[in-house]
Amino acid sequence: MSGPTDADDTLRLTAWVHGRVQGVGFRWWTRARALELGLVGHATNQPDGRVLVVAEGPRDAVDGLLRLLRGDTTPGRVDLVVDDVGPAVGGLEGFVER
Repeated sequence: MSGPTDADDTLRLTAWVHGRVQGVGFRWWTRARALELGLVGHATNQPDGRVLVVAEGPRDAVDGLLRLLRGDTTPGRVDLVVDDVGPAVGGLEGFVER
């Protein structure tokens, strides 16, 4: 059932993914999963070897991506995901690898 509070359920996930996640197809994999879930955002390599994932969309899709990031099907090796979920900020289109 749709209602005026649906916009409040649009969230932004900011996740710092630690492990062996660069040079293994992790950003491509994350982009594919995010697009399947209908999310917008980006996956960006960081100088320290982490990948920063920023994604916005419905609560169930954000939760789904976070579960996948912590799951055992990711490329490489994920040791830790430090996440923050809050209200959507906007300004994102599509889902890109950076």
